[in-house]
Amino acid sequence: MVDDADAASAPFGRFGDVEARLGSDLVATVEIRRPPNNFFDTALIDSIADAYAALEAASCRVVVLRSQGKHFCAGADFSGRSVGRPGLDPLLGAKDLYRAAARLFDAPTPVIAAIQGAAVGGGLGVACSADFRIASSQARFAANFARLGFHHGFGLTVTLPRIVGQQRALELLYTGRRITGDEAAEIGLCDRVVPPDSLDGAAHAFATEIGRSAPLAVRSIRATMRADLAAAFRAATDRELEEQHRLRGTADFAEGIRASAERRDPNFEGR
Repeated sequence: MVDDADAASAPFGRFGDVEARLGSDLVATVEIRRPPNNFFDTALIDSIADAYAALEAASCRVVVLRSQGKHFCAGADFSGRSVGRPGLDPLLGAKDLYRAAARLFDAPTPVIAAIQGAAVGGGLGVACSADFRIASSQARFAANFARLGFHHGFGLTVTLPRIVGQQRALELLYTGRRITGDEAAEIGLCDRVVPPDSLDGAAHAFATEIGRSAPLAVRSIRATMRADLAAAFRAATDRELEEQHRLRGTADFAEGIRASAERRDPNFEGR
């Protein structure tokens, strides 16, 4: 089914596995096309940033970031199955990944993430790079890093506390527990929860509302409110990457990845 937002927009460009559309209202849709899980790598994050930059040059006022398929973004694929390389360690390319991700924070255009299914691990980080999050009632969120035996990443050190507060962020990071769209709304992690078939329409309607404001004023306000965020993201990911590399060699990390692949609770030993 084609919704009203899609009908009102036109193809703008393809950037790797990302497609951009731009409407006559200057509201754009940037869609990740790696269904069903939309696992990311450096190339995908760079493609999103490339789409943002091209739309900025076309005077886009607001971007809706969405994904094709079952899940918004399941983070990095530690199984390697999505790229046909079982056992691939995504952390080996994390420095380049975070360099690409910083570009998302440098972009001047407001972004609304439309989240269906899972926004997990680094996928939660992608969602938190946006200004706002509209979630399907079937969405779920998890900062599951500690359940995999390693340190969180994708700048959640700075983005998550800004959105939900320090104590909520600590709880989510320490426990790695999964929360529903409704609970995410209760703690401020998402801004709206809507039925699954209303997600795209609700995200576009919110984007249109922002787009009706004076664009220079919106960008000026956004630049003030997010003034130090890009720099804080870069500093945070430097620290996150250092800890990820340190923990990558531990038995707990190996056990966490095994347990996840085997869909069982991990048995961590603290070594």
